[in-house]
Amino acid sequence: HVHLVESGGVSVQAGVSLSLSCAASGYTFSSAFMAWFRQAPGKDREVVAVIDSDGSANYADSVKGRFIISKDNTKNTLYLQMNSLKPEDTAMYYCAASLTAPNIVVVLTADWNMDYWGKGTLVTISS
Repeated sequence: HVHLVESGGVSVQAGVSLSLSCAASGYTFSSAFMAWFRQAPGKDREVVAVIDSDGSANYADSVKGRFIISKDNTKNTLYLQMNSLKPEDTAMYYCAASLTAPNIVVVLTADWNMDYWGKGTLVTISS
């Protein structure tokens, strides 16, 4: 069975940094496209960052320059380093995996159907 388990969500004040983790199991982590999504209260889910099997990454414009996605294939773990956090970053953050995505751009822009999802971790940023 595939499992994606996010952790690291907390309530913090604006301006600080926070790191999320996603432990993956049940599939070949190193071969998959991995992504972080988020869903704020009352809003649609949106993609935040994507990383491919080679480690190339791309980001939503709203987080570009502030967030960094990375992965450790030896630990089957995906990370999201979030810096200069803003109240509008408040959301449930989900990690997701795709075994079939053709490239990062598709996942980032084309509402690609990810194969597996975690249950999310809540990040709350107060002003």
